[in-house]
Amino acid sequence: MLIDGERRELISARDRGLQYGDGLFETIAVRRQHTCLWPRHMARLEDGCHRLGIPMPDPERLAAEAATEVGDATQGALKLILTRGRGPRGYRVPESAVPMRVLECSPAPDFPIAWWSSGIRLRWCSTRLSINPQTAGLKHLNRLEQVLARSEWRDPAIAEGLMLDTQGRVVEGTMSNLFVMTAGRLVTPELSQCGVAGVMRALVIDTARTLGLSVSRVTLRPADLERADGLFMTNALVGIWPVRELQGRAMDPTAVPGPLLDAVREQAGFD
Repeated sequence: MLIDGERRELISARDRGLQYGDGLFETIAVRRQHTCLWPRHMARLEDGCHRLGIPMPDPERLAAEAATEVGDATQGALKLILTRGRGPRGYRVPESAVPMRVLECSPAPDFPIAWWSSGIRLRWCSTRLSINPQTAGLKHLNRLEQVLARSEWRDPAIAEGLMLDTQGRVVEGTMSNLFVMTAGRLVTPELSQCGVAGVMRALVIDTARTLGLSVSRVTLRPADLERADGLFMTNALVGIWPVRELQGRAMDPTAVPGPLLDAVREQAGFD
């Protein structure tokens, strides 16, 4: 683990990331010592810094620290945490913030291989996502809603849970974004009110349009998923997971266009 470029594990108890969740993070797939989709992660981090008023670290320094932390790892997950840094007691933002950088490379999650080929099982979560347009789309450090949602099941055969917002709209999974195939169209929940705008989600949207597939961001309700031809989930570590079952209802995992799967995997550096 690297903290502000040094090999250590201790941080100040006064760090605002610890005190208030005042910060951002990126979870980056590592393949053959390569940090997959690094430019997209950096672009999202920079946007988050701009929106939260946190000084963006030097991208070249971050890249160098990432390379040091990844080392000769052939496969793994690099987590990059950026907080506003230390500050006095109280919510007021320090006038001269000195952000703290944390980078840690861990082994890749050991998910069953069949989840990529045969599809995953999904369930609905009862925990709802709060609506807050000011932080919508950001991968900020406040993940308590996802923690509560993920604690709702322990069955290892269920890969992911779908979350609604407080208005009953479908938003995302606890750790992933959702795509729906319906009548030859590809749609994904719009995230102007809450949710995380994933880098893999953005790659899927861009790639689908390049392939001539119709794709749009829309408001979805649970009933829309019941009528769908197929579903798939995305995140930066797994790429695309087709869905074979939603809350006991069988889904068609082959509804995901093969050319889209192949193109996303290649562009993400997962080959």
